[in-house]
Amino acid sequence: MDDKDEDTDTFDPNLPEEGPSAPPPGWLDSVTGYEEHTGGDCTDQICPPPPDFVPKPENDKNASVPNVMVPTVSEDVARDALLQFVGKKWTYSSKPAKNLIFKELIPFTVYRYRLETFTESRSSAWESEPHTGQCVDGPQNGVSPPPWNVQVSYPPKFTNAVQKVRVPHSSFIKPCHRCHGNGKVRCTHCRGQGLTRCMFCHGSGHSRNRRCTTCHGRGRKRKNQVFEFIPNRVPEFPLKKFEKVSGEAFFVDENLLVYPIEGFPDQDICDASKGSIQNHLLKYSAVSRILQQRQTIELVPLTHVYYAYSGNDYDYFVFGRENKVHTTKYPSSCSIL
Repeated sequence: MDDKDEDTDTFDPNLPEEGPSAPPPGWLDSVTGYEEHTGGDCTDQICPPPPDFVPKPENDKNASVPNVMVPTVSEDVARDALLQFVGKKWTYSSKPAKNLIFKELIPFTVYRYRLETFTESRSSAWESEPHTGQCVDGPQNGVSPPPWNVQVSYPPKFTNAVQKVRVPHSSFIKPCHRCHGNGKVRCTHCRGQGLTRCMFCHGSGHSRNRRCTTCHGRGRKRKNQVFEFIPNRVPEFPLKKFEKVSGEAFFVDENLLVYPIEGFPDQDICDASKGSIQNHLLKYSAVSRILQQRQTIELVPLTHVYYAYSGNDYDYFVFGRENKVHTTKYPSSCSIL
């Protein structure tokens, strides 16, 4: 007969039931600068940046934009765009696109304004791991730095990133709260007739706890907050179509803080710039640190094409640098009998 594994040793009625997954109140030690953080999920434990981390805008400062030319689409480009569109619709025939007669091509001036605010937020939470003899960086090595003084690496600007960083000098050793330091717990599956190794501390009976500067339980978080606006100048064309195409960026303004655009021919763009910049500053500086801002204006091509085929009038739109097509009616389609 094989020897029994140590995990299925003889029944010990003194072994406790498995404890809760979260440490009980008062179980965690106090770390200077993190007293209000009691453990568990850190969603509600965001650390606002100190005042000297919040950038201050200069009064009466604005940005100016150069003049631009409205892009035009030729008949050849308009026809090729329609042929590509029809080629992806198996119910459409390419004959009308090849033989249509153009009547008028009307270009529209469409501006897309975008404001990006690259922010960093920090919050903290406790984490535990089995202690198997590894070095413990605790208070004996010094005082833990405040959340916003913990050194971290910077990812590329205007990208989303999450980092988990251990706070220096915040680790300590405590008895495992799941097995109460026994290394084993009473099995709930066999109703105490056998034993199972504690999976939280892997049978060691104690765990190493450390404070992490984290965001929403995952780490230090840098996020790119984006606002986009396109004035609705052509009601027949759905604005959501612009989300799938690019334009020509003729104005790019990047700095720690950007300032409202003034003197641009389209006043709606000026209003969107002013309103979004104020909103981002108020909204994000209260709970996060603004690292950089960037505002751009794109000229997005949009041409309304009118044409005739077989004595009937039709129309479609060519939009974006990709020359995408939007139409609600096409001359002919095949029928499935």
